[in-house]
Amino acid sequence: MRISFLLSRYIAKRFLASIVLVSGVVIAVAFLIDVINLGDRASSRDEASFGLVLEMALLRAPFLSLKVLPFAMLFGTMLTYVWLTRTHELVVSRASGVSAWQFLLPALTIALVLGAFMITVFNPLASAMVSRFEQLETQFLRGQSSLLAVSPGGLWLREGDGTRQFVIHANHVSASGGNLGDVIIFAFEEDDVFVERVDARRAVLNDGFWSLEEVMVTRPDATVDRYDVLEVPTELTVPRIQNSFASPETMSFWELPAFIQTMEDAGFSALRHKIHWHAILSIPLLLAAMVLVAATFSLRLTRRGRLGLFILAGLGTGFLLYFLSDISLALGMSGSLPPILSAWAPAAIFAMIGSALLFHMEDG
Repeated sequence: MRISFLLSRYIAKRFLASIVLVSGVVIAVAFLIDVINLGDRASSRDEASFGLVLEMALLRAPFLSLKVLPFAMLFGTMLTYVWLTRTHELVVSRASGVSAWQFLLPALTIALVLGAFMITVFNPLASAMVSRFEQLETQFLRGQSSLLAVSPGGLWLREGDGTRQFVIHANHVSASGGNLGDVIIFAFEEDDVFVERVDARRAVLNDGFWSLEEVMVTRPDATVDRYDVLEVPTELTVPRIQNSFASPETMSFWELPAFIQTMEDAGFSALRHKIHWHAILSIPLLLAAMVLVAATFSLRLTRRGRLGLFILAGLGTGFLLYFLSDISLALGMSGSLPPILSAWAPAAIFAMIGSALLFHMEDG
């Protein structure tokens, strides 16, 4: 028997209502926790007001929504089908010949469509708001400024103290960020008064200074000075340079491929950004896997009973999926797994497990 359009629409409406309800509760809890954490961090900063804390928490809310959406899909699926079971609607429909796959088709369709919406529309919004959040966090909670920018024209670094500012440009850079090629350093005093320009074929970052090779120093109204080796003091370190990259979360799904290519052309490793891009791309499959895992347990209630046991097993499986996803991403970050495998494997494996269990439940 083919499931009717009316029944499909009814299940879809119940499913969407459950997703909205669960998402609202989970996001509200996550938002309150975020406000508390940010408030604790801002308590030692006089310039960080409570209004700023609320603004930062609101800017992070869409990002938190993306993080909790798989859980909302899991709980929403279980809530929907447990409710349909408790009202005996699934029992009656099963007796009329409707299979589990026909029951799940509306939920799976919504999961895939919602996942596509999150990738193409919601992710760019969330990344823009996270980017603004990180700017505020860096300015008011960390007391730092941005150090690094990567563009098709090369690498740009900036540092300074109370008296001087230095802008560093390099056409080539090592993956660690501590070895630069074709370097130009611009020095400015207060009020952006130009002091000197330093050109070097190579610059190596050591403890507390740049070691420059084949150096040419140009100053206003002065002759050009040349040096084989020159040391320039700096407070930069390799970890500070690496941590100054734009985080993957601040870049939208559409911007990441070009940024990854730019980083690789500049000589940096784009592994973290590649994994994040594939993780975003796998969202529809992850949501569908959550539906299958939840349905594996909630649909069995029509035959076996024991509501609490099956719900607990379903929740445990969902959390296991989330935990293994983090482990897989960590292995990808360390280089132990290819980026594609680390991002796609957990969702694909659990989707296959959920499908196999449903096949066994229906036909086994």
